[in-house]
Amino acid sequence: MKCYLISVLGVLFLLSGCATPIEPVQKSNLTPGMAKTKIIKSQTTQQEILQVFGPPNIVTKNKSGNEVWTYDRVSVEASASEAYGTIIIAGVASGRTSTSTRTFTLMIEFDEKDIVRDYSYRSSAF
Repeated sequence: MKCYLISVLGVLFLLSGCATPIEPVQKSNLTPGMAKTKIIKSQTTQQEILQVFGPPNIVTKNKSGNEVWTYDRVSVEASASEAYGTIIIAGVASGRTSTSTRTFTLMIEFDEKDIVRDYSYRSSAF
């Protein structure tokens, strides 16, 4: 009987360590607050933008021929909870997963001297 009890406790111990690890979220400078505090129209240069936000996702030119940089970030946060129960020796698993998605798009227009002429951003969460 002791051997059986030790075996069941061993199985329970092994099953209790089963969990899905969630990777840590990386921090990003691409936020509405950083855009408001770091971008100053008619003053901030392309080089300063590169230092704060890194290289843009898309580089285009508008109708006026001015260069426009677009930064686009999509982040998905997932959380999972799992529960394990034991019926005699067989393990039974159940769990729940939820996700949320956030998007942030920043568009910066530069003048002919590579200085910020205008910028806009869009943020959403669902």
